[in-house]
Amino acid sequence: MRAICTIAVALAAVVVGRADDWPQWMGPQRDLVWRESGIVDKFPEGGPKVKWRAAVSLGYSGPAVAGDRVYVMDFVLATGKITNNPGGRDKLTGKERVLCFDAKDGKPIWTKEFDTEYELSFPGGPRCTPTVHDGKVYALGAEGHFYCLDAAKGDVNWKKDFKAEYGAKTPIWGFTAHPLVVDNKVICVVGGDGSVAVAFDRNNGKELWKALTASEQGYCPPMLIDAGGEKQALIFHGDGLTSLDPETGKDYWSVALKTDYAMAIAAPLRAGDYLYFSGYAGKSVGLKLDADKPAVTEVWRASRGKAVACDNSTPIIVGDVIYGNDGTNGAIIAAELKTGKRLWESFAHINGKPAGHGTSFMVRHDDRFFLFNERGELLIAKMTPKGYEEISRAKILDPTNTCFGRKVVWAAPAFAHKCAFLRNDKELVCVGLGKE
Repeated sequence: MRAICTIAVALAAVVVGRADDWPQWMGPQRDLVWRESGIVDKFPEGGPKVKWRAAVSLGYSGPAVAGDRVYVMDFVLATGKITNNPGGRDKLTGKERVLCFDAKDGKPIWTKEFDTEYELSFPGGPRCTPTVHDGKVYALGAEGHFYCLDAAKGDVNWKKDFKAEYGAKTPIWGFTAHPLVVDNKVICVVGGDGSVAVAFDRNNGKELWKALTASEQGYCPPMLIDAGGEKQALIFHGDGLTSLDPETGKDYWSVALKTDYAMAIAAPLRAGDYLYFSGYAGKSVGLKLDADKPAVTEVWRASRGKAVACDNSTPIIVGDVIYGNDGTNGAIIAAELKTGKRLWESFAHINGKPAGHGTSFMVRHDDRFFLFNERGELLIAKMTPKGYEEISRAKILDPTNTCFGRKVVWAAPAFAHKCAFLRNDKELVCVGLGKE
């Protein structure tokens, strides 16, 4: 009996002490939910403690946390000037890098770098958060160079060049679609004729299928849902949203939505029987998923000034309410999932007034939200159908990039090991958020 009790206590200790990872964009389940317990209710006086800082260079890539390591991408500039002209491309040369740090103290473990030439608008580095799975790191650069690296040492297992191999054109704001691992596959948004979406064998890089042709591939990462009795890979491209069989690439259904400048960015979200997606210039759509087969029915379609249409950051659905960061003026807006009706909007999370492409990255934890805004501030807030209520705010990082004349930091954070991992163009920091 004593031995059984000892084992039970040991197992309980393992469960209590287990630290959740954040091994890909949007978290372990790709849903922007942080499920760890023992997290602070509000920040202490003076803000949360920064546990460590590590030097990085330019980049929009968020960190990924897997086991005792943190992975992030950056760009070391050699030649060229960054102007951040939204309608023009800057030509740069330098090195894209995949960096690996110790999650406990921020010490560098390995670096893998690749010579790269950029011709992009807002060219300050890679966009994609690495995807870490089964001892491998899948890293996509801003010009379509895709690498599968060994997570322990950084060695290249295999690589792809989306432009050279598929005839893909670099979108004006670069390749931005975070890779999605599904079973033995890694699914990417690539581009080119018949290859907007491509599935590769995640172990050796062999092409398993390719699908779709669109006017532009857009910027949205692939998403996976299970609806109508089938798994469905959702691809939001420049012409609309398409559902594919993730095993074969077969087209299940499509819904047209032509966003301005092909800015299909924020991920489509499923909540119960509903599916919602949105793009730049106020465009959003609510769909009802068929229960018996892979199909949808359009329920509502909104234009500028209605519902919520997201841009740089993906919204969150809680119950029947969408909470999203509007892509036009930066407001956080709450809207009914089933109708698109707006409930409220607020600018309190940024500087209290509209800002073009104003960005805050949101993650839900229990009944609260953690927000990392473009001013480098970390916030705790409650959002309900009745409104926005701020609980805590702390300045963590300096905004080191620019947009329309204001300073910004645009990189999605990771929440793992009872910490937040955040970066700008100079440093990656780990902030402790566990209860003492």
